[in-house]
Amino acid sequence: MREVVAAAAAAAAQLLRSFFAGLWPLDDLDAEGVKDVVDQALQRPHDFVVKPQREGGGNNLYDKELYDMLYAARRENGGSGGLPAYILMQRILPPPATGILARHGKPTVESTLSELGVYGTFVRRGNAEVMINAMAGHLVRTKAANSNEGGVAAGFAVLNSPYLYP
Repeated sequence: MREVVAAAAAAAAQLLRSFFAGLWPLDDLDAEGVKDVVDQALQRPHDFVVKPQREGGGNNLYDKELYDMLYAARRENGGSGGLPAYILMQRILPPPATGILARHGKPTVESTLSELGVYGTFVRRGNAEVMINAMAGHLVRTKAANSNEGGVAAGFAVLNSPYLYP
């Protein structure tokens, strides 16, 4: 019975993992688990994005810019070293939807993409006692489908509210 439960838990974990985009630090381009993904990004740059480690959006690198940065970092560092100020992420390519965006008090109808962010709070004492592990809220960010950037503070996206169907 334990084997069945373990297999079911592993299958559930794999299914859950499939709903999330991969995210890798670029501190060491040759690190285990990073090197192969960087190779994939160099072969298929459209499937990835390089993001600076900061809040607010902007300055993301896509396609040729992503390729050029990763290729140069590999070449300049002889295959080692990295880009500690950046992360590599699988690109999320959701289907666009028609939306109404309010900018400067005026509505515009556009093809849009929305992203739901679910936030949590986790606090523990030392390596053992979990003091808080709770959902802390959500945010929906919507941007024009033709924009690579998505930061609200940078002016590329707007805040939105989810409408849940019963």
